Amino acid sequence: MSSKKRLTRAYKQAKVVEFSKDDKFILFSDCHRGDNSFADDFARNRNIYFHALSHYFENGYQYCELGDGDELWENISFKSIFEAHKNIFLLLKKFHLEKRLHLIWGNHDMVYKNPKYVTRHLSNYFDPKTGKDTTLFLGLQYEEAIILRNSETCQELFLTHGHQADWWNYLFWKWSRFFVRFLWKPLQVMGISDPTSPAKNYKELIKIERKIKKWIHENKNIITIVGHTHRPRFPEPKEIPFFNDGSCVHPRSITGIEIKNCEISLIKWYIDTKKDGTLQIKREILEGPRNIEAYKN
Repeated sequence: MSSKKRLTRAYKQAKVVEFSKDDKFILFSDCHRGDNSFADDFARNRNIYFHALSHYFENGYQYCELGDGDELWENISFKSIFEAHKNIFLLLKKFHLEKRLHLIWGNHDMVYKNPKYVTRHLSNYFDPKTGKDTTLFLGLQYEEAIILRNSETCQELFLTHGHQADWWNYLFWKWSRFFVRFLWKPLQVMGISDPTSPAKNYKELIKIERKIKKWIHENKNIITIVGHTHRPRFPEPKEIPFFNDGSCVHPRSITGIEIKNCEISLIKWYIDTKKDGTLQIKREILEGPRNIEAYKN
């Protein structure tokens, strides 16, 4: 199956979420939450991420995670990841209980494609304080894609991870997982990067982006927001409406996409220093806000 057919299938089978001007969304992807070891790229940004996510929860945002939230290539089980970043998962549980959590699986957490796996591993966790199992993400369902549809204008935003355009990491993800888990993870500790990752291979990155842009052009220029390559993208209204929210494993910062008042923005959260030498976490708008209707089909 070609990348074109994979993207089309994901679009046709996507979960539809209606929204209006009053709804607010934050889109993050590629968190790659790990086990807090030396190979856990997320660990250095987890305080930034937790602060940002707390801000969005308190301000009524819905959270959309566009794949590769958990690093299940380097790590065998969700349990070790949960124990390393328990405070974050308990915050995500609050989103879930208020029906404000929308999760998409990517190539690094493609096991979540199986509902039985999700139910078995994410529904409950053992609480050592009570000595009993406690509910976590009861009834949670991962999607390959989500369509945000404006209830007034019917304009659509197509959200997916983007690895549909990466034949190796979509079709042969189990082989990739094997190499990452037993070869590249030990080498990563020594500073050697995985050359099969599009985030670290510029030529592959360009190929993937070109395929997605071609699909968008052939499908009435539907607004498409992905992750996977870790490269933030925010087009001009006259360009192909191809967005990328970046990742949460940039050096000392995370990037994402906000949707508020039917406007879209590319944002960054990072650590900055005050004049007195103390540290603070700040939010910066990199691009936008721009009215979504500027990107008409």
